[in-house]
Amino acid sequence: MLVHKIEIRNAKMEDLEQVIEINRKSLPENYSYDYFVYHLRDFGDLFLVATAKEDYKEKIVGYIMNRIEIGLSNFGFYLTKKGHVISIAVLEEYRKRGIGFSLMTSAIEKFKKYNVSEIYLEVRVTNYPAINLYKKLNFEIVKVIPNYYSDGEDAYMMSLRLKNIKK
Repeated sequence: MLVHKIEIRNAKMEDLEQVIEINRKSLPENYSYDYFVYHLRDFGDLFLVATAKEDYKEKIVGYIMNRIEIGLSNFGFYLTKKGHVISIAVLEEYRKRGIGFSLMTSAIEKFKKYNVSEIYLEVRVTNYPAINLYKKLNFEIVKVIPNYYSDGEDAYMMSLRLKNIKK
């Protein structure tokens, strides 16, 4: 198999089948087809895929699905515009190549264009590779969410401050 460089681009409706397959293979948390469609339809500019040209055909090898919310800041008691990383996954055979890092940095740049003040995500407390990636991108653990996952595992909520809000 001949693999060329990885590219990050906006997801398209015809990508969803491959994205859902990556979700099923890579994560214990799986979403319905409609959930993916909702995020693509309403937050399409924030739904990205990583593609590899493999034997001269494009293959999706990772994705990041995001949305924008208004809610209480993770850094203080005030309402703010926040980016939420809903799901990120990379096929196992493509990991440790910087694809997750590229997806995250591309998403952060997209969020900045929407003038969000912070970005947050939930991650399993035992998912050390992901936690280390997020820390490398300056995300901080802001709280533990007990029993967040369906199997009872706790999650860290991690957040990245993009702007200091003066109160």
